[in-house]
Amino acid sequence: MISIAFLFSCEDKPLPLDELDLTNIAYLPRDFNFNYPSTFGKPILPPDNPTTQAGVALGKKLFFDPILSRDSSMSCGSCHNQAIGFTDSNKFSVGVDGKPGTRSSMALVNMMFTNRGFFWDGRVKTLEEQALIPIEDPIELHSTWPDVEMKLRRSGDYQVLFRKAFGIKTKVEITRDLAVKAIAQFERTLISSNSKFDKIQAGLAKYTDLELYGLSMFLDEDPDVKDAECGHCHNLPLLTSDQFFNNGLDEAPNLTEFKDLGLGGFTKKLIDNGKFKAPTLRNILITAPYMHDSRFETIDQVLDHYSNGGKRSPNKDPLLYPLRFTPFERAALKAFLGTLTDSTFISNPAFKQ
Repeated sequence: MISIAFLFSCEDKPLPLDELDLTNIAYLPRDFNFNYPSTFGKPILPPDNPTTQAGVALGKKLFFDPILSRDSSMSCGSCHNQAIGFTDSNKFSVGVDGKPGTRSSMALVNMMFTNRGFFWDGRVKTLEEQALIPIEDPIELHSTWPDVEMKLRRSGDYQVLFRKAFGIKTKVEITRDLAVKAIAQFERTLISSNSKFDKIQAGLAKYTDLELYGLSMFLDEDPDVKDAECGHCHNLPLLTSDQFFNNGLDEAPNLTEFKDLGLGGFTKKLIDNGKFKAPTLRNILITAPYMHDSRFETIDQVLDHYSNGGKRSPNKDPLLYPLRFTPFERAALKAFLGTLTDSTFISNPAFKQ
């Protein structure tokens, strides 16, 4: 920890604390080396926020630090638990004031491959923008960025970490913009690519007969196997299309009758009402409850929904219709979904507090 004692000029007058020189701390940024399959495609890495080892270290500390909340009781990690895929098991996450939210906590995984917006409604374009919002949200961390900035500037540890990550010269340069850049850098490292599915893709393992049947249903690869219509919204290998759909959760006689407008609440386009992001299915069996409002507690309830074809509304996706899964087909789909669990992701020490 660095000293925060007053420095003195030649006239022996104390300099303001904000002018304390941090340049004696080495600033030697080193690139962070990502490890992911080439099949994942090109990551989305903003040129104004290169991912560095020091930036990731700072972002990790901020992610798990309750200093970001109004009463220093909760952190980002409070609602994004690594052991369950960086989500939580609550229907709605509860903030520092004991108030529940209105949507479920989304899993944080493979986010640097997202380019069509974050949150269930896609309201922000970047991870940096996303990280700004929970701190001041009255039903989440319910703080203010000026207060958080003040607390970070007072911390000798953070003075060092921000210097190493961004080359700041004085603590007054510790700002919300740099804080969210660091958090975004850490979140981009949360890569899941070592499930049984990934090992099979790499030629290192094989499906069981039941898992393989489930895969055929998922992708409609075999004309003799029922198409479960999953792969259209949950593309391989990331298991998401990064798109928004009305998947028939609510009945609506017209486009204005949805309880939650979803994407339409952001775009203000009627056709987008009732549409929500198709999340990745990676680690899906450990990230219950399901859907934006956590209405389904089990994966069997999810399969019931799709088996029945969902509820009517003008913009319900046309690929939703009664599929009438047999017990064997349900078992096969669940078996395949089980291959998407990545035990190394949920136990990786690099992601732990």
